[in-house]
Amino acid sequence: MALFALAALLPLALFGAGVVWGGWWSVAGLLYMTALAAGLDQITGLFLGDAPEGAEFPAADALLVALALGALGLMPLAVWAVAGDSGLSVSARAAVFAGSGLWLGQVANPAAHELIHRNGRGLFRLGGLVYCWLLFGHHTSAHRLVHHQHAASVDDPNTARAGEGYYAFLIRAWRGSFKRGWAAEDALRRRGKTGVHPYAVYIGMAALCLCLGYAIAGIGGSLAWAALAAHAQSQLMLSDYVQHYGLQREMRADGRLEPVSARHSWNAGHWFSAAFMLNAPRHSDHHAHPARPYPALRLPDQDAAPRLPWPLPLACLIALVPPLWKRAIRPHLNQWRARAAGA
Repeated sequence: MALFALAALLPLALFGAGVVWGGWWSVAGLLYMTALAAGLDQITGLFLGDAPEGAEFPAADALLVALALGALGLMPLAVWAVAGDSGLSVSARAAVFAGSGLWLGQVANPAAHELIHRNGRGLFRLGGLVYCWLLFGHHTSAHRLVHHQHAASVDDPNTARAGEGYYAFLIRAWRGSFKRGWAAEDALRRRGKTGVHPYAVYIGMAALCLCLGYAIAGIGGSLAWAALAAHAQSQLMLSDYVQHYGLQREMRADGRLEPVSARHSWNAGHWFSAAFMLNAPRHSDHHAHPARPYPALRLPDQDAAPRLPWPLPLACLIALVPPLWKRAIRPHLNQWRARAAGA
């Protein structure tokens, strides 16, 4: 837990300092989450392996709450630094924008993702609030009710097809997950669920956030909030794109899809990026055990599930250039398909 806390909270402190003092603080945070992380990921001797089966982590939820509260505080502060009367130079504002969006997408998003899988109503609502803060509230419904049911199939908007570029996927997946999540919530209401429709909350909160941005720095504040949210959302969508790229569940003889298994998600075994992303790269085990706390997620054997040759953040960076991504991932996807067919 000390590693998770240090890796995830230190860049938040650096970006917070960048908001207040500018200078090199935000640049240090960016270097921490990019160059330093990529370098440390190569030191395989520090990989901590799997937690013992049945181990408990009392501090795991406390760290999630701290990260969620940090996200709720960082967003308006970053909006003020970028668009308000902060006194920062143009380059300092750009560094705050780039770094804050990166942290919100690569750290706050995994924290919110963990929270919406918790049984406690308070933790669940906190995770949903973080997604609303990122103007992405519908992910709270779409991820649980659509993605976990239909991952690695044509019925899941957030599963990338082999040969599909990231930008085409982004448009299809954002629109599709919004619509499919709404339809899933409507279906729950037809079966008797009561209360305010979640999409009324998501849309209302998005409007409230943009109004808050306006209160902070006028129209520029609203635009900065929307841009930071888009930056953070792109990190989430890149993760979805990479982690299921080209993987498809088989149709069984009875006409039904096979259950989701470890072989339907790409995983990464790089220790440091996994620490600040709260073990999000151990994606197969999360699909198998959605309620399992992040420190207990296990890394499948390479014969049981496909393994990325790069850390997840680096794979996402490559995916931003679709021709480069397709050329780089193709031999690994073909190798995995051949192995799975042989098995």
